[in-house]
Amino acid sequence: MVTRVTTPGNYSAVLTNLLAAQQRQMEAGNKVSTQRNGNDLKDYAKSSELLTAMRSVQSRLSVFQDQSKVLSDKLSTQDSGLNRVADAAQQIRQIMAEALATGRADTLVEDIQAQMSNAVEGMNSRYGGKYLFAGGQVDTQPVTATQLSDLTAAPAIIANFFKNDNFQVQAKLDESTTVTTGIKADDIGTGMLTALQTFESFNQSGAGPFTGPLTAAQTTFLQGQLASWETVRSDVTQIAAHNGTNQARLDTVAADLTTRQNSLAGMLGDITDADMAEASTQLQQAQLSVQSSAYVFQSLKDSSLLNFLR
Repeated sequence: MVTRVTTPGNYSAVLTNLLAAQQRQMEAGNKVSTQRNGNDLKDYAKSSELLTAMRSVQSRLSVFQDQSKVLSDKLSTQDSGLNRVADAAQQIRQIMAEALATGRADTLVEDIQAQMSNAVEGMNSRYGGKYLFAGGQVDTQPVTATQLSDLTAAPAIIANFFKNDNFQVQAKLDESTTVTTGIKADDIGTGMLTALQTFESFNQSGAGPFTGPLTAAQTTFLQGQLASWETVRSDVTQIAAHNGTNQARLDTVAADLTTRQNSLAGMLGDITDADMAEASTQLQQAQLSVQSSAYVFQSLKDSSLLNFLR
């Protein structure tokens, strides 16, 4: 059997090879320019379900990471507010101790008033325009007492100076970790305002006011107050420590989320990222194939029987 060779048949075969080579060159060029094995899921048909699942996990981890950044800022602001209250308690104790050491109370009331203002500002701290220690009442100032005299005005009930509710914010750090981050103003400040009320009541009593040299009654009173203020400072410090524990847990989870994201990105890259050395080689081979096919096509054209019949 003799295979018939015709010019149109040869043209068709060579042209088919040339078009195929050009297609391979385009695909290889796209790999090199995009550094990807494909542009969409259809280009990863064998791995499309795996890619979809991995990207879903990646999106979920990104949500947790974004939430962690916001929560980290919030806890840091809470820490500042709590430390401000604890420092005020420490300063009030120090002010009383110094008055006892000098035997005088010339500016005792004014100095304690200044520290009360610092503490109240700490308990009324805001984050993003919302009160941090107000529970669910984030638009309501949680502590209303601003002056020592407020604490002894009728009916002088400490609980009335706190406007927070009992709601405590919870945050989900990842799929399995949830922490309670909300801290209530009355948990922070009840002991402090009670101690300040005791001080102001004594100051307004017949044994007061605190001006000039300390009397025997005033000395005894202040000596008894030192232990109370140490307790106030300690209690607020413990709350701050709990907040710090949440910060540490958040940092640990955030680091784990970053590790998981990096690992996931690597797994995705193994599927989607092109091997640049291989892609460059494929591009060179495709370019050579195009050049070869074009040369053959041109040679076939030059050797056509039509050239001999002219």
